Amino acid sequence: MRATILHAPGDIRVETWADPTIERPTDAIVRVVAGCVCGSDLWSYRGINPASDPRTVGHEAIGVVEAVGADVERVREGDFVIVPFDHCCGRCVHCLAGQSQGCVELAMTASGQAELTRVTNADATCFVLDEAPSPDRHAAVLALSDVLPTGYHAAVSAGVQPGTTAVVVGDGAVGLCGVLSARRLGAERIIALSRNPERQRIATVFGATDLVPERGDDAVEVVRELTGGVGADAVLECVGTEQSMLTAFSVARPGATVGFVGVPHGTQIPWPTAFRGNIGLRGGMAPVVRYLPELVPAVLAGELDASAVFDLELPLADAAEAYRAMDERRAIKVLLRP
Repeated sequence: MRATILHAPGDIRVETWADPTIERPTDAIVRVVAGCVCGSDLWSYRGINPASDPRTVGHEAIGVVEAVGADVERVREGDFVIVPFDHCCGRCVHCLAGQSQGCVELAMTASGQAELTRVTNADATCFVLDEAPSPDRHAAVLALSDVLPTGYHAAVSAGVQPGTTAVVVGDGAVGLCGVLSARRLGAERIIALSRNPERQRIATVFGATDLVPERGDDAVEVVRELTGGVGADAVLECVGTEQSMLTAFSVARPGATVGFVGVPHGTQIPWPTAFRGNIGLRGGMAPVVRYLPELVPAVLAGELDASAVFDLELPLADAAEAYRAMDERRAIKVLLRP
């Protein structure tokens, strides 16, 4: 198959790679119709996360099931499926408690930016659609493999309720989906921290009522002014850096919760602030399978649409340009078509 391969920081190539195969009887092989580059992929691309041997990359995909293992019963060849980035067994105590990201057989999509990808525990992991979506709906459906459920996880973890004020820290695809999710959960006021005009535009379309372009202490001061000195009822932290976490806790009102989904990199939790304000912290990796039964029908009905975060579409052969565009912030999120 043709696949995107990370050789070293800054070195992305599309090359021929061995096709994935059925390794366990619960596996499925999916022919990818659409994949994409995630902001978290940039950590390795930039050399912040170690990347030694060449490897396939990409953990978001939708496509058609091409083969299934002998023990797969629900998923069939020819099904159009959403492939959640975190695979789960659906049977262990953690899966049954709705914490599929803690599955005892947790696995990750390894070649979403390729022609084929292997899905472990296919019956529990794959979300089968009744019919294949039209190509113009692929972006909206692809968002369900990671970025939309992750933004939703931030909003749920932060405790967004109808009539509340939410602050979203981060204007990448996840942060923008956090804005969309806060609106879905009924937030009356949604303050988005963003200084990029195009991302500000999308945030506004998604439901942001206020935009704050400042960073750090200046951003905290503006949020305090906007909330009459009170702070936010719920804060969505969608970046994963130390500054974003400090900002999140600083704009939270006493008793609020920070819902964090940004992959932590050098993050320090401001425990004195959390202690004095009784500010909670919840979140982490999104249990995608848990949210899909609610989110998929809303997306298919057109009630929930995160497709605007895909502001560039390229053929798989141009994956290197997709990474450059996102690294240079010329694109929010790039959809790749094999």
